[in-house]
Amino acid sequence: MSELKNRHDFVLLFDVQDGNPNGDPDAGNLPRIDPETGEGLVTDVSLKRKVRNFILFTQDKKPGFDIFVKEKAILNVSIGDAYKGLGIDLNEKPKSEKDGKKRKEPGEAQGSEVEEGRKWMCSTFFDVRAFGAVMSTGANAGQVRGPVQLTFARSVSPIVSLEHSITRMAVTKESDAEKQGGDNRTMGRKNTVPYGLYRAHGFVSPYLAKQTGFSSGDLDLLFKAFMNMFELDRSAARGLMSMRKVVVFKHGSELGNAPAHVLFDRVHVDRVQTEKPVRSFKDYTVKVDTVGMPKGVEVMELAG
Repeated sequence: MSELKNRHDFVLLFDVQDGNPNGDPDAGNLPRIDPETGEGLVTDVSLKRKVRNFILFTQDKKPGFDIFVKEKAILNVSIGDAYKGLGIDLNEKPKSEKDGKKRKEPGEAQGSEVEEGRKWMCSTFFDVRAFGAVMSTGANAGQVRGPVQLTFARSVSPIVSLEHSITRMAVTKESDAEKQGGDNRTMGRKNTVPYGLYRAHGFVSPYLAKQTGFSSGDLDLLFKAFMNMFELDRSAARGLMSMRKVVVFKHGSELGNAPAHVLFDRVHVDRVQTEKPVRSFKDYTVKVDTVGMPKGVEVMELAG
């Protein structure tokens, strides 16, 4: 795959209808919200999780496209596998004299071994190559700063969090059934957002891509993941989530031809009407101002 030579900045616009896009475990799993503005929030971690799952589902067992941070994974085991794959025994003395005559800590890499382990992790795991990772635990493969960075997503308008009572026509234990005289009902609660359009921003650095091996092919796959990640992540709790638009600003150089915030300001999301509550993507207009675009910047609008 070819080396990434252009800086990219991008805007993600996605929405939720009658669902909880990202529950807060510290608040009873209520939809995340900015208490001062009432605007909804979705963390960058939540978005990256969906990208990781998309890569797992679509690139299964393809060399170089495994996922490091996946559900139920034990990270130190994966880090240890790097040195097994490299044929480095971390319980023996270092092979290179530069790394010392004896191992400081059995089972832990040191010196140039850490760099070899880091390269192996980058070439093996897509998410390490893209988002970076802290791998200094266990066998120690160092740390990687990823070329792809995301912000929190914030709703364009304030959201309303609704709480619904739900009933399960069964109980968990026999003692619960006895208490109810055989009625066997369990009450619960579910929190949803009637509608919310969220906006997130992202950045891709060619300089950091060189360090991790993140290629132009990886970037194409990343944008494909953004466009389709909700299609493989359906859940009753999340309602109807859809990627509405991905706006990409491709720079003509590695350093970039304009500040990211100047380009982001060109993406205008406005309400069509303000008399009624927002309940649909049709209640908004999305326009990208291309007049007077900085020289060397190309705009790509990817439909959701």
